[in-house]
Amino acid sequence: MAEVLPTARPLRSAADGYRKGEETRTRILDVALTAFGNSGFPAVTTRQIAKEAGVTLPSLTYYFGNKRGLYLACAHEIVSRYRQGIGAVAEISYAALRAPLTADDARALLKRLFAALARFLLGQSAQNQPLFVQREIATRGPAFEILYAELWRPGIEVAADLILRSTNGRLTESEAQVRAILLISSLTGFLSGLPVVARTAGNVDYPTLVIAALDAQIDSL
Repeated sequence: MAEVLPTARPLRSAADGYRKGEETRTRILDVALTAFGNSGFPAVTTRQIAKEAGVTLPSLTYYFGNKRGLYLACAHEIVSRYRQGIGAVAEISYAALRAPLTADDARALLKRLFAALARFLLGQSAQNQPLFVQREIATRGPAFEILYAELWRPGIEVAADLILRSTNGRLTESEAQVRAILLISSLTGFLSGLPVVARTAGNVDYPTLVIAALDAQIDSL
């Protein structure tokens, strides 16, 4: 009778290793975003983040180098998540602005853009980002320029351009930029007060209510 050889255990594929690595990297970033947002860059240590993420300090160093590298990676991760969340809607707005656009169409695009932003910011994937972003705005930390160049400036510009078109030139460019910042600030301000709102109003459909309020603001421009 021929000898039956034992079946060899399949080797772990490169794809499995890559997936595990991405999961580890994402877990470290999620912990770091929360820690840096709550306490700020100077007060947080990589050892603390590694412990909370359930990884070794050498693993964190392998992915991010040092604390500053991790902090900047958090900023790039925020930009990446914003692009995943609202990038498609923003691209539609950019494309529309390259052609003649009626005031009504511009207003509809503006509402669509802010509705996408509201859904993204109120979703679970963005819950650990607002404090990090707010701290960078207030303190101009190491990641300020990344967030400004890749997130804030493009966002303000597209919103301001849509406001200019929707108001048929009644506003100056500076006035439109101020209106854009106020719209964005009203949404981020709501997020910072959400724990109080939730305790007062209870379990309601916040995205729907927020989008309706944003639509009313846009209609009043």
